[in-house]
Amino acid sequence: MRENWRIKLSVLAGVSALAFSALTVAPAAAEEAAGGLQEVEMPADVRIVEGFAPADGVDIPSLEPEAEAEAEPDKTGAFSVAAKAAPAANTCLGSTAAYGVKGCFQHNGDIVWSGDTRKDGMSSAVGVYTDYGRAAEVCVNKLGVNTWATCDKDYRETGNVRLRVLRYDGDTGKFYQPESWSGWIPVGGKY
Repeated sequence: MRENWRIKLSVLAGVSALAFSALTVAPAAAEEAAGGLQEVEMPADVRIVEGFAPADGVDIPSLEPEAEAEAEPDKTGAFSVAAKAAPAANTCLGSTAAYGVKGCFQHNGDIVWSGDTRKDGMSSAVGVYTDYGRAAEVCVNKLGVNTWATCDKDYRETGNVRLRVLRYDGDTGKFYQPESWSGWIPVGGKY
């Protein structure tokens, strides 16, 4: 009899602990970054550039998440990859996204696009790094949620750029994760 009492007490203690942990360690809401925003240390020589609103009549990239393209089989049932054609001059390449920010690079005109996708009091930031040693720069969009800002640059046509998207707090001058990196993007637009 005494043994049953101990078992019931330990089951009750376990259930209470589980219920308490569920109340205190709730997962992040869908509107929040998973794990919260974490500060990112940027190198001292990174130049911060404020982006401008795109000119009227310019093709603006979508801020919506991109759907994955589905491969389709040919007549034999085999899946094949077609050779990539050169992208159109106004194509935004290297589309990269993280919580609250989306970025891409337009090779015609060397334009960096920084899109703000969350109303959280922070700006979107797109860092641009080269494979030939040019100092990194960050294009910041302070125009508000659901907007794009552009930064026009002049990169070496034979070089490649890589994008790093993250959040920026203009009041403190600090950058925050979550972040995401693109692959290397050819400045000349030729893969």
